[in-house]
Amino acid sequence: MAWNIRITDEAKKDFKKIEGSVRKQVLAGILKVSKMPLPSPNGYGKPLGNKKGNDLTGFFKIKYKGIGIRVVYTLVLDKRIMNIVVISQRDDNYCYDFVAKLYEKYGDDIFKDIFGEF
Repeated sequence: MAWNIRITDEAKKDFKKIEGSVRKQVLAGILKVSKMPLPSPNGYGKPLGNKKGNDLTGFFKIKYKGIGIRVVYTLVLDKRIMNIVVISQRDDNYCYDFVAKLYEKYGDDIFKDIFGEF
């Protein structure tokens, strides 16, 4: 059973900017990971930890090979919610810096059920 997917306004805007066929690939990946978003061995999640000088402990990523997309998400474990925080076509530095800025904006609420449906 897939987890419920929520998305930040920022990620929703970036998702809409992606070209149609690439958008389908991104959506397919999110849906696949939403079935098992926890880290290995119980799922597909890739924990971020400390990236480029940003403490992103508690965040996970989906990396799409060949299309240069990064999706960063958090989990609300008790409600089985996957919060899509960033969908980025940009390089790692931009992506992780943007996640850190959103973490500053939302604070620990970024790990709660506060975002709209995907």
